[in-house]
Amino acid sequence: MSDAKTVPVLTIDGPSGSGKGTISALVAERLGWHLLDSGALYRAVGYAAGAEGLDLSDAEAVARCAETTRIRFAAAGKGHPARVMVNGHDATDELRTETAGAAASAIAAIPAVRQALVQLQLGFRKAPGLVADGRDMGTVIFPEAAFKVFLTASAAERAKRRYKQLKDKGLGVTLGNLLREIEARDERDASRAVAPLRAADDAITIDTTGLSIDTVVAKVFTIVRP
Repeated sequence: MSDAKTVPVLTIDGPSGSGKGTISALVAERLGWHLLDSGALYRAVGYAAGAEGLDLSDAEAVARCAETTRIRFAAAGKGHPARVMVNGHDATDELRTETAGAAASAIAAIPAVRQALVQLQLGFRKAPGLVADGRDMGTVIFPEAAFKVFLTASAAERAKRRYKQLKDKGLGVTLGNLLREIEARDERDASRAVAPLRAADDAITIDTTGLSIDTVVAKVFTIVRP
């Protein structure tokens, strides 16, 4: 692990729906770097806890679940986020639901859960480089990262993106409900005592409202200097 500190890291943080997942996957693919989807780790633990019938407010039980859950990322092909294997099961689709997102947000506020996942996240830092996607990558997990980006977008824009994603999957959702859920999650993530959502002091903020994916990727590449 001593030479891991020399491996370059690009952190891409931001709220739900800001485009972190898509942008991170594309940038990692083009750079040929490893990808860490930290949000998927929290969703995976929330999913595993639910499968065990645990009460998400039981910090001790959820922390134990975080320590024992086996999580692995599997390549999904060009331009696609990695598949997420949880305890040997491909849980990718389940992890993309609003229920999984809410569970992840709830357990992310538990210090013992966050601590259990820190070492796992640090282990993704391998040559030739790492793109780390999340909410506290640049502030807590990789504070010394050479390249830091914070993606944002208006709540209305993020709700529209999520609405389109879910409707394309044939799910019955309403734009109003999604907007309220996103605003509530923003408030929860920004006000929690442990690793609140915020841009690192040395991060470059990119507002993705109204921008195409290619435009955002191009902006990120003006920041990264491999």
